[in-house]
Amino acid sequence: MSSTHIYNHPKQFQLENGKKLRGLQISYQTFGKLNTNKDNVIWVCHALTANADVLDWWKGLFGEKNLFNPQDHFIICATIIGSHYGSTNPLSTNPVTGNPYYLSFPEFTIRDLVQGHQILAEHLGIQKIKVLIGGSLGGQQASEWAIIEGSKIENLILIATNASHSPWGIAFNESQRLAITADRSFYGQQPDGGMKGLKAARSIALLSYRTYEAYGATQLESVNDKTDGFRASSYQSYQGEKLCKRYNAYSYWYLTKAMDSHNVGRGRKSIVDALKSIKSNTLVIGIENDFLFPISEQAFLGKHIPNAEFHSISSAYGHDGFLIETDILTNIIGSFLKESVNKKIVKLHKTA
Repeated sequence: MSSTHIYNHPKQFQLENGKKLRGLQISYQTFGKLNTNKDNVIWVCHALTANADVLDWWKGLFGEKNLFNPQDHFIICATIIGSHYGSTNPLSTNPVTGNPYYLSFPEFTIRDLVQGHQILAEHLGIQKIKVLIGGSLGGQQASEWAIIEGSKIENLILIATNASHSPWGIAFNESQRLAITADRSFYGQQPDGGMKGLKAARSIALLSYRTYEAYGATQLESVNDKTDGFRASSYQSYQGEKLCKRYNAYSYWYLTKAMDSHNVGRGRKSIVDALKSIKSNTLVIGIENDFLFPISEQAFLGKHIPNAEFHSISSAYGHDGFLIETDILTNIIGSFLKESVNKKIVKLHKTA
């Protein structure tokens, strides 16, 4: 049902800043089968440290008994450029030097990640995407793709994301990069370089992903006499170590830079005009107590994308709610897609 593939791009890949990557690889997974009409494609843009196995990290929304069922859909999730999971990244071998890139890897933007999706879609012969969906960094990719190539995307679903990355979000990312670069081993040109810094960076990030209430519910002490060894302390340490076991500091450093670059108005008339150019049937979902991507950012998307449907949800998990509140998301997205089908039928009848 599922399979992992590597696409080897035969040409040089030119980045937005003019620099080029040779021998670009894109790792991706597919689930289900492409139908005869090639109109059952669900394309998922993943967030910061996720991989291409969307059935694993978005359980409850994607899976055999879920809304996006591989029995009905052809689901694609591609690992973004720079990521740790199979696509060309800072630990990949530089074909010019024969050594890993590390910090000589060129910086890239959200638009470069989208260009990677575009060339993969072209390689797979996909001319139409039924649903393009992404949350957080994934939503940034999805919104850019809808602006660049709107006629290809029938339904666009943006969750806990924004039109441009905020000074607040950039400050969080810079704080994480400061933690990584404070670890001298980051400059040591080794695959495990910067791991202590990455652990600290993840701890900082987690504070922006969750809420005061979530920590109060899960990390509150059951006794009053502690002066050290708090549950919240061990939790932060555990989460940092958990990321270090599966990721690398260089990819993390570069991808936070890419997130900072997100601004749909760059090189265009304005942010609002860029959003107004989106032709897809659009659903925007925000989380009321999202600390990192405040709901005002999703309300802005909903206001300026033509005929977009906007929903807000409540979650004790804050920003991470986009990965956790799958029952609520299923209801909202399911209704939206049914409505989309009905609109399509009405339109066909009118033109008949």
